[in-house]
Amino acid sequence: MKINLEKYREKTIVIKYGGNAMINEELKAAVMEDMVFLSEAGIRVVLVHGGGPEINQMLQRVGKEPKFINGLRYTDKETMDIVTMILAGKVNKSLVALIHKNRGKAIGLCGVDGGMLQVKKHQGELDLGMVGDIITVDGSSLEMALDQNLIPVIATLGVDEKGEIYNINADTAAAAIAGALKAEKLISMTDIKGVLLDKDNEETLLSRIKTRDVAKLIGDGVISGGMIPKIQSCVEGLEQGVKEAMIIDGRVRHAVLGALESEEAAGTVFYTE
Repeated sequence: MKINLEKYREKTIVIKYGGNAMINEELKAAVMEDMVFLSEAGIRVVLVHGGGPEINQMLQRVGKEPKFINGLRYTDKETMDIVTMILAGKVNKSLVALIHKNRGKAIGLCGVDGGMLQVKKHQGELDLGMVGDIITVDGSSLEMALDQNLIPVIATLGVDEKGEIYNINADTAAAAIAGALKAEKLISMTDIKGVLLDKDNEETLLSRIKTRDVAKLIGDGVISGGMIPKIQSCVEGLEQGVKEAMIIDGRVRHAVLGALESEEAAGTVFYTE
């Protein structure tokens, strides 16, 4: 694959990593290879990850049923302890180690470190428990890591003014981080080809969507469930100064590199006008 990366050299790309690409070992290895390849090409890569499947596995192991409301995880105190352990511990460090295996240099962080993600308890119609809404992002620790040619690998936990740790939706966190870093591009990895007019027909892919049309697509049910926060995060990223935002199919090997080569063939691009 020949890719012109010159336009991204010394620019920041934030990648929200999750879904099947985190479960399938072959896909996982390909994503980490992409991270190292981009970093070595002079691109400032930030990897923001979730860990839903592993969190669910641990919850079930302790006899606790995962609970979701409008695509967002309900997080009580016991669940929060497990989320912290899995996200900031097992998942985060395994990804850093895999980058190291591919001869890259990474540093594992979570939003609590350096007060990166300052949050308050989520305020909404439904109580999500210990889920946080981001108030501010302090990107100084990320900038320092990037200046040292390190790949920051970020687990999406945040901290409030009382020192309480909260769970944060990974898509929301990725958008806020991308905005704070004035990223050139925000890429969200999903388990489908992109936004489909007919969810059962990949030929109905919408390759480009205006941000002002997102609300109608949600109202019409084209965008639903867990896709809503993913797509809203792309819109929020653009509103916060990110130049480009898109979702791509994480089931495809080297999907990130494919997205940099040909955006419209890779997924759904969101734009303001």
